[in-house]
Amino acid sequence: MTTMIARAWSIRRADGMRLGFTDHDEVLEFDGIEFRPDRGLTARALVQATGLSVDNSEAVGALSDDAITERDLMAGRWDEAELCMWEVDWSDSQARKLVFRGHLGDVSRANGAFRAELRGLSERLNAPQGRVYHPRCHARLGDAACKVDLTGSDLSLEHRVEGLEDGRIFSFASVSAFAANWFESGRLQVLSGAAEGLQGTIKNDTAQIGGRRVIELWSALGISPMPGDMVRLTAGCDKSATSCRLKFANFINFRGFPHLPSEDWLLAPKAGRRG
Repeated sequence: MTTMIARAWSIRRADGMRLGFTDHDEVLEFDGIEFRPDRGLTARALVQATGLSVDNSEAVGALSDDAITERDLMAGRWDEAELCMWEVDWSDSQARKLVFRGHLGDVSRANGAFRAELRGLSERLNAPQGRVYHPRCHARLGDAACKVDLTGSDLSLEHRVEGLEDGRIFSFASVSAFAANWFESGRLQVLSGAAEGLQGTIKNDTAQIGGRRVIELWSALGISPMPGDMVRLTAGCDKSATSCRLKFANFINFRGFPHLPSEDWLLAPKAGRRG
């Protein structure tokens, strides 16, 4: 009977795209999914444990134009993708057992192939829960807690790339409408060209004489944009109450505690005493 057992995987991205893979030598079909043997995906031996220990394994595969492409991986389209794994009788797909359900973790790429960590459902139960009490805001700029609309012309800018060095230092002309450092800690997203969909966090935003602007990312993008490609620059937030109030006029939604006493005050020998 063991010679009749094959493994099948389905991976579903956040945008709804779903792919099926199998280590059998023919196509398998069930649950409305076609599991193909020619997409180059294999999985390591599955490790499962009782209690809240994290189930773990690895998926290894070749990058393919019609399945999982390097560009999609680098753009983050497969981040946190849901994965299910079955053991199935290839002669009767109704005789199957779900042995793993989770999502993709860390993904690495090398020599035309990728390696992805599989993380079980129990992993989320090990994540810290609750609110952090800190002077700075814990919300992400533009999320449901922050509520800032980042589509406004005062917070974002679309511009063509005019210069690029080391894959991470971009230069633009005529961006004088924004104050220096306006985009620091913000995001650069590529909208066209070979690197479309890639994005990076802005490290430095330097305004130069004549309205010229230099935007430096923390790290180079996996695929370098070309001059003429369109990018979107989004304003950055340093999480301080002052920036929330003056830069974004959003202090009513500030999710930090700016009046908490400092650590120096808490550790002082006479903290809280009256003279």
